[in-house]
Amino acid sequence: MSTQDIVLYTVDAGIATITLNRPERRNAISVAVAERLHGLWEEVDADAAVRVAIITSADCGTFCAGMDLKEAAEINRDRGVDILSQFRDPFHERMRTVRKPIIAAMTGHFAAGGMMLTVNADIRVGLAGTSGSISEVKVGRGSPWAVPMLWMVPQPVLMEMVLSGESVAIERLHQLGFINHVEPTPDAVRARARAIAERIRDNAPLSVAAAKASVFAAMTLGCERGLAEAKRLHEPVYASEDAQEGPRAFAEKRPPDYKGR
Repeated sequence: MSTQDIVLYTVDAGIATITLNRPERRNAISVAVAERLHGLWEEVDADAAVRVAIITSADCGTFCAGMDLKEAAEINRDRGVDILSQFRDPFHERMRTVRKPIIAAMTGHFAAGGMMLTVNADIRVGLAGTSGSISEVKVGRGSPWAVPMLWMVPQPVLMEMVLSGESVAIERLHQLGFINHVEPTPDAVRARARAIAERIRDNAPLSVAAAKASVFAAMTLGCERGLAEAKRLHEPVYASEDAQEGPRAFAEKRPPDYKGR
């Protein structure tokens, strides 16, 4: 199977869809998958036609099982190195720096690296009856990527997850506010993600980008400095043509024609 086949990529009406396509391996992240994802995040950022991205997976009951442990064992046996040494971006930090919004449409369970992809997304839609886990402690691995979850779930909940490795029902994660929506079927998960993506796509792109960047800045800097940085990030938004197009379209009772400038 080619690299393009293990992670599918399409762009339709301003929405990019990235699909993990290894259902026979529970959509686990291999070295090739990680490399393909890194390249696709670069493509999403570079393509002016893309306003928002969705990451989902082929239906198999699991959105993503995390790192491909079978491949990890093979690499260690054959090359004598840890699999993460073969990754350009071991903790998928490039995903966290994508300027455009990312929606995770989880059509099954998500564990370890699968949870990491979910954490690195901006909006999350999950499947009823599934669960998520930070299961690295069960296989002698680690989860430094989970630190941003301190801004997403209560600290005691995160502590139990990283120490026990046990799964948490998606309904519980929804109650905690980590999951935005829970849907009854995989198709409904994808439909909800698409509907959200369409609403984001139709908004002013400079405003959307500044809004996302502002939230991440506040997570890093704290309230006072984060507010100052958010105001700085929004300066080009207020100075843009789109800032005039929005009120003008409202006054003229027509949809706005945003240009992203």
